[in-house]
Parts: sequence; C-alpha cells; structure tokens
Amino acid sequence: MAVEQFVSKTLELLQEEREAEIEETRIWQENISLKDLQSKGVCLLKLQIGSQFTGLYGRTVIVLEPRKHLGFSTLPSNSFGPGDIVGLYDTGGCTAASQISTGVVTRVSQASVSVAFDDTKDGGSFEDNALYNLLKLANDVTYKRMKQALNTLNGYSNGPAGNLINVLFGDTKPSQSQPNEVEFINSNLDDSQRGAVSFALSQRELAVIHGPPGTGKTTTVVEIILQAVKQGQKVLCCAPSNVAVDNLVERLARCKAKVLRLGHPARLLESIQKHSLDAILAQSDNADIIADIRKDMDKAFMGMKKMREKADRGNFRREIKELKKELKTREATAITQILKSADVVLSTNTGACDDGPLKFLPAEHFDWVVIDECAQALESSCWIALLRARKCILAGDYKQLPPTIKSQKAASKGLSLSLMERLIQMCGDSVVRMLTVQYRMNSAIMEWASKEMYQGRLTAHSSVEGHLLKDLPGVACVEETSTPLLLIDTAGCGLSEMEVTDEQSKGNQGEVDIVDLHIKTLIEAGLKAKDIAVIAPYNLQVDLLRQRLSARHPELEIKSVDGFQGREKEAVVLSLVRSNRKGDVGFLAEDRRINVAVTRARRHITVVCDTQTVQNHPFLKTAFEYIQDIVPQNYTRDQKDIKPNTSSSNSVTTKQKVKQPPPNKMKPGQKTSSDDKSTGTKRHTTSCLSAHEEEQKKQNRQIEIRQQVEKFLKDLNQSELQFPSSFNSHDRLLVHQIAEELGLVHESKGEGKDRCITLSRRLESSPSELQLQEAEVAHEEEPLPNTSSETLRQPLLDLKSLHLERMKREQQKREENAQQKKQQSIPLPAQGQSSKKPKSAKGKKRTKAGACDIAAAAAPDEDFDALINAVRKAESVCSFVKCKASVLTLGQLCMFCNRQFCLSHHIPEVHGCGDKAKSHARMRISKEGVLYAGSGKKDKSMDPNKKAYLQRKLDSKLKDMASQRKPKNNEES
Repeated sequence: MAVEQFVSKTLELLQEEREAEIEETRIWQENISLKDLQSKGVCLLKLQIGSQFTGLYGRTVIVLEPRKHLGFSTLPSNSFGPGDIVGLYDTGGCTAASQISTGVVTRVSQASVSVAFDDTKDGGSFEDNALYNLLKLANDVTYKRMKQALNTLNGYSNGPAGNLINVLFGDTKPSQSQPNEVEFINSNLDDSQRGAVSFALSQRELAVIHGPPGTGKTTTVVEIILQAVKQGQKVLCCAPSNVAVDNLVERLARCKAKVLRLGHPARLLESIQKHSLDAILAQSDNADIIADIRKDMDKAFMGMKKMREKADRGNFRREIKELKKELKTREATAITQILKSADVVLSTNTGACDDGPLKFLPAEHFDWVVIDECAQALESSCWIALLRARKCILAGDYKQLPPTIKSQKAASKGLSLSLMERLIQMCGDSVVRMLTVQYRMNSAIMEWASKEMYQGRLTAHSSVEGHLLKDLPGVACVEETSTPLLLIDTAGCGLSEMEVTDEQSKGNQGEVDIVDLHIKTLIEAGLKAKDIAVIAPYNLQVDLLRQRLSARHPELEIKSVDGFQGREKEAVVLSLVRSNRKGDVGFLAEDRRINVAVTRARRHITVVCDTQTVQNHPFLKTAFEYIQDIVPQNYTRDQKDIKPNTSSSNSVTTKQKVKQPPPNKMKPGQKTSSDDKSTGTKRHTTSCLSAHEEEQKKQNRQIEIRQQVEKFLKDLNQSELQFPSSFNSHDRLLVHQIAEELGLVHESKGEGKDRCITLSRRLESSPSELQLQEAEVAHEEEPLPNTSSETLRQPLLDLKSLHLERMKREQQKREENAQQKKQQSIPLPAQGQSSKKPKSAKGKKRTKAGACDIAAAAAPDEDFDALINAVRKAESVCSFVKCKASVLTLGQLCMFCNRQFCLSHHIPEVHGCGDKAKSHARMRISKEGVLYAGSGKKDKSMDPNKKAYLQRKLDSKLKDMASQRKPKNNEES
C-alpha cells in the first residue's frame, strides 16, 4: 500500500514539474522575441551546417556553425551544454509548424554546436545551404524514464530488488550479515571511514554513508566498491550528474578496476573517455565491421544529396535503412560482451534506464547499486537504478542543496525530499554512518558549519587544522593571507542591491567593486587566480562579477552557489548581494545554500554582505555572531604593512560590534577578520590581551612625548628641544608627527645609534601664531580616552587642515607686507609713477584673472560690497582652474558640482566630475535598461545584406510569375 501511495503521489508531482517546464518554454516561445531568447542564451539563430556524420547507434550528428561568409566566426554567448534537448527549426521561427526535428547536444565550442538526431522528417537529410534556428527544450526524456521506473516499481513482483523495496518503504527492517575481517585496500582511511566501509559490507539491503564537506566521501565510496568487486560482486554505480560519475570513474580507474562508463563520449571528461562504451567498442573484434557499415551509410548520404530525382533518392533511403538495421545488430552483440566483462558499470541515474545499453543485460546481472550524491537527486530518478539489484549503498550529504525543481508547488508537497533524507527520517541512525574527520577546511571555517549543521561532530584533520594562505609557496604574510575568516560589512554604506525588472535575479554593483579590490589584494600577496573562487547566489551578480574580473583574471572561477557544489578552492570570496530596507534575504533563507557556499573554502573565506539586511534571518545571524565571537580585535593593518598603492578596502578599520556607526562615517569595504579558532579560547584571549597591552603602551608613549613638546612650547626662554638618541624608530615617528601638528621645525641628525631629533620654533612665528599654538596646546592637554586605532589615526587626518591653516596665515602675511611696500612707494616722483601706470594698465588687459584667482584676491578685511563684486566677477569666468574664458554669453552649468564652465571645460571628465558622471550613467542604465551608445535617433534603415536578399527574392518571384504567364499567352494566340 505504501508503494502505491508513493507512486501515485510522485507521478502527480512529476506531472506538475513537467507542466512547469513546458509552461516556461511556452512563455519563451510566445511572449519573447527570438533575439531576446538568444540574449538569454536559450536560442541560437541562423546557423548553417558545417558537417554531418553518423555517430553511435546510427544517430545522425550535424555540426551547426554561424554564417562565416558574413564574418561571424563565433557563436553568441549561450547556455547550451552536452545532454540538453534541443529543437531544430527553419528560419520561419521557433513554432511547432517550423520544427524540423529534436535532438541531443553532444558537444559545444565557441565556434560550433553538435547535435545528434535519432530520426528526421525527411529520413535524415539536411540542406547544406539552408539556415536553422536552435532552441533549448524541456527535457521530456528524463521525465519519461522516471515515469516508466515508477510504473515498474508499482507492479514489481519477481526480481532481485524485492527485499530492498520492502526495506526502503518500511515494511521490513534492514538486516545484517555476520561481519568479516576486512583487509582495507586503502591503508590511509581514518577510523570513521573504516567504520563506514565495514558497516556497508555487513548490511544486506541498505547502507547510508553521510559525508559532510571535505570528509572523504568519494574515497570511502571507492573503497566500498573495490571491496565488493574483491568479493566477486557486479556493481552498478550512479550519480545525478555527469561530473560526479566521471569523478568516480577516475578514482576507480587508478585502482585498476574494470570500469565501463555509459554515455556519449562528448559528454565525458577527456581523461576518462577511454573508459567509455564508444571507445571500448572501437577496440572490440566487431569494430572493423561496424566502421565499414558506417562508411557505407555516409556514402549513401552523400549519394542521396547528389540525386535530384525522387525515385533515385528512394533507393538510397532503402539502402540506409538496411545498413542501420545491420549496424544495430552488430553493435548489440558487441555491447553485450563489453557490459558482461566489466566489474563496475557507471552512468547517470537516468542513463541506467531500460532503453539504453543496459537493456542488453539480464535483470539479475548486478548485485549492488551504489548511488553517489544521492541527496541531490530526485527519488524517482534513483528508482531507475534501484530496481536492478538486491542491495544499495546511498552516499551524500542531505545538509547541502537539494535537487533543482522549477515548480515551487511540487517542491513544497514533497518532490524535493530526497530518498536519502526520507530514509534517515524513517530509519534513524540504524542505517547511517557519518564521516566525522574533514580534510579540507581550516578549523575556524569548519567550526560554524559543524555546530549549526552537523551537531558539532566534525573535527579537522591535523594536516588542515591551522593551514592558511600564507603557508602556500610564494604567498606573502599579510593580514588577508593570515586570516581564515573575513567579514566585509557594507551596512550603512549605501551599497543597495540593484532594482531590476526580473525579480528572480539580483545584483549589487557596490559589492562587485569590493570583491574586485579584495581579489586584487590577494593576487598582489602572491596567491594565484586559479586558487580563488568567487561565489554569488544570483546569476545577475555572477554576470556582473565576470564582466569586471574575467578579462583581467582568466583563471579566476566565478560561479553561482548551486554551480559550485561539490567543488573546493584555497580561497573563496562570497558576495551575498542582498541589501535593502525591508531586510528581505530571498532564497538566502535556504540554510543549506549558505552551508554549501561557506564550506567550499580550504584556507580563507571572505563574506561581503550588508549585515543589517542578512541578520534578519536567524540562521545567517548565527553565522555573523560566530565570527564576532572569535574576533575580539578590530581588523587593522600596521603602518609598515601599508603599500603606497593599497586600496581603501585594505586599510579601513571596522568596529567589531553589531551596532554600526552613523552612515556618514562609514566607508565601503569595512572588514572584520578572525584568527584561527583552533588555537583555543584561552590562547586567543591571551593574544588579545597582549595586543591590547601593546596598544596601551603606544598610547602612553605618545602622551609622554606630547607633554615634553608642550612644556617646550610654554617655556619661551628655551630655543630648542633635543630628544636623546635612545629613541627607537616608532618614538621618532611620533616626535615628527607631533612637531608637524604644532608647527615646529623638526630635524633628524646623526646616523645609526647616534641618530636624534631636534625641535625648534619657526623664526617667522608672530605673537598671534604663538598664541594660537598655546591654544592648541591647551586643547591637546585634555586627557586622551582609551580609543581604538581608528581614533588614534584622527590627528593624522587633522594634520592637513593644520598645515592649510598655517599656509593661509603665511599667505595673508605676505599680502600685508606687499600692501605695506606698495603704500611706501606712493610718494615717488610723478615721472616714475606715470611711467609705471601705463605698464600696469597694459598688464591688466593682457592677463585676465581666473575665477579661482578672483575669489582668492578678496581679502577678509574688505567691505561687503567689494566681496559681492568679487563673487560676481568670479561667476562670470569659467570655474576651471587657471581658465579665464567668460561664461556670460556661452557657458554650461555642471549638474554634478553646480558650477559654470566654458565650452572647452564643461565636460565632467575634463573638469573633475568624471566619477560622478560614470556613477550617474550606471544608475540610469540599471534603472531604464537601455544602453545609450551615442546621441541622435536610432538608425532604422534596413541591413544592406537583408535588403539585397529581399531584392533577390523579389526578382526570383517576378521571374517565376513571368515564366508562368508566357504559356497562357501562347494558348490564347
């Protein structure tokens, strides 16, 4: 009864999923233009046939290429891949009426796409000169195979999987055989892996291997398969994806097992193609006969193309039909021999169907079925293989992403529940063995995932427990390479997510900028781009990151979280994208997606996010609280470590608390980092205390030196102050900084150990300036609070303003001196005075002051009317520095800085508003979705090639009509 209920419910949910796929395809075809479909990557337009040949099982394979005679050498960007179901259409469109055939993509390159067809409307012939459209279709092959397997399960009576079905539906309990002494083939297995192998061998019907990230799940599965082969068992090994199957083939082939990989060679990795059915078939005894038959078929195709008469073409079609029949018979015999000789047959879940190569084997051929990555597969797809054996081994991690489902309604009703998760809920730990030692992550990266997802049972192996990026050869020891966990908080920085019409995809340009800076820092430290992965949960963000980074770093891998499952890199940069006032995190609320993203990193992970947005989800909040708990100190960089060209995101300081500073004081790219938690809480606290004590010593030393300088300033009888040579480099730096702040002359004398600093007052210091210095000293006598390194850097920020004020005072003094000299020169003889006036007047006409000079010329002691006149005069001149052109008649007001410029300097990039103009343009493009390539209206003239084609078509039609009219005229005459 349980089986019947399961089958009926699953068939209903599969039908909903199938309808969702069909509806999506229908919407594409009806509501979206062909060009838009091509821009989405699901359609390729106006392709021509480059070549045609006969593939495995007599399939016709055509290679479609862009029109090279028109200069198109590469295909547009697309999402076609091996295994995709596609429809071939004529240029009339992508409708049912214009469809020629459906096929399977076997190979995709930048210049061509190869498609295999079982049959076509005209018997396998394609026009070489015709143009075709290619559209990705919903894959009904997978749906049909799952439906067929469920129907078989519902009526299953006699077969090898009878007991297994009862166990998997809870009718009987799993049983065990007497465990035997196991001699392990791989001697490097840890205790949890050895226990899992022994448990799998002792179970009679079912064993589940739960392998969290980096725990050596594939290594354990390979050992189980090899032990089964050693016992003389025949094993069918499956996985939901081609990549997972190929990974197992590689590992088993190294151990000298007799493996056979089912599937088209074009869909396989090059390294394992020699183990494919096609490659082994080519080396069999029947290979020469099969090759001769294929040659005869190719000749028949060529002959049929040359024939114009239908009768002659019919003869070739009959010959091709007979050759195909003989080819299938020969291939069936050869394939059966190859399948029976293999110890392990590997395929995808759907590749283990009855209408594939396995149909040549008897029903009870396999003893075991092993399904790897079972948690990522639909349960209905697992039943395609499960019905072939009496025992199954399921391996995977149900705490990572479930299978991808388009119908959210079907997923909520239970379609997303995997077989592995269902069995763990039903049977509990009695059928499960979990691997607990991980060999990938630094313990600080592992700790959060272990605590939140795996009941704290994971431990890091000693080889990876404390490894960092700085331990890699050629990588420098800087803050970023010494930190396993790094949080770059964008809260309050205004880096909001992009507003796009497609609500399913999100982007964040500000986070792209920050990721770019951090990648640059890692690469400058010596880390190779191929060891870094950039992950984002949204496809739009992935596209933005690729546009920014791929050209400069071709080896950098940029993918979505879903696309990177099962992979690992030394360093991972994760952009969470979401930043909004509502606190909406979208599908980041899926806990397993975050688990996958974080556990891809080996030595370093950086999370770029808006904590105020993502902390609204409880699970994400625990992640950031964890980071904050293990990072007691701020992320700062010593002055000696800062490079001259270091980006702002590397040297900025962040408060560790969750409470953020006001937005106007925040800077993009705030960072919070962690040390290695594996050293333990006690050691961590000790190191933090020592760092705090060292910082306190530096503050006390600064206060002590400042007091000495202030005492020197108060004592006017003392002309200079000399500090002893016992000062270290840091003390001397503090002296220089304090002296520069207070406007004193500071000079270093001596070399090596005899080096010392002498301070003295400036000779030109006026009484008013001395009073100002004393006021500054009195202000500085206030006690310094115990602040962070950010507060300590504040005097450095004031240094510039103090210097500008001092320069302004000196400028005023020089102007006063010049004015006094001018007044003293008035009583000169009239002759000298008259001789200078024309020169002065002439010079005034020759050199006209610019806006900056006019505004600076207005002295503070002038009356209000003079100041107004100066401002009016400044507004009548171009605001560009040293430009003297008038803007009263012709001028342009800049919308960014609100200043008037002449026509030569009105462009924002010329007068200094380029960054604001670029930002405005990006915002406009992102909101309107239109790229403004230039001024003027859009060119609506017809393409010359299309115009010539239409003209030829018209001439041809007129010629045909003229030829049809001539016979009628002859009959009438």
